Amino acid sequence: MTSALLYAGIYSYPGSFEPWRMLTSVFVHSTSFIFHVLLNMYTLWIFGQILEGMLGRGRFLALYLLSGLAGSLGVLLLAGPLTPVVGASGAIFGLMGAFLVIQRRLGGNSTQLLILVGINLVIGFLPGLNVAWQAHVGGLVGGAILGLIYVQTRRSKHHSLQNWLVAAFALVLVALSFVKFLG
Repeated sequence: MTSALLYAGIYSYPGSFEPWRMLTSVFVHSTSFIFHVLLNMYTLWIFGQILEGMLGRGRFLALYLLSGLAGSLGVLLLAGPLTPVVGASGAIFGLMGAFLVIQRRLGGNSTQLLILVGINLVIGFLPGLNVAWQAHVGGLVGGAILGLIYVQTRRSKHHSLQNWLVAAFALVLVALSFVKFLG
């Protein structure tokens, strides 16, 4: 089942074009490194509760899905086309990126979160762990951008602008995912 949902850059190329895998891969995980699965779920539990309460369900869902897509885009742009990935790491890093930006913009202390993000990024580069650092980077950047959109347009009079900016960001991600397809 996992192999039917995984993502690799090759699925963004003509002949093997299956773009839905950029999102389906976020909902499955490899059991080869169970600590990674547990860390992802623990991080989702912590930041998911905070961000869903802060943003509401719809914005939180958009953040999670678009961060996952950004993570897959990171894999497309930074990994080899035959590198298969599964897992929620891109989406999880997106949550951390969004929370970091929101915290900093609202004047909160984000030192501990920066350390947590740094440790998790380093883990992605350790040999033998088979962790997709490309998804981490893509999700972190995507989540940070969405966090900036959310915090800068948080007043009710800006919600229409917020929706348009989130939709535009989604379109940019989709357009960027066609870069390899067209190139």
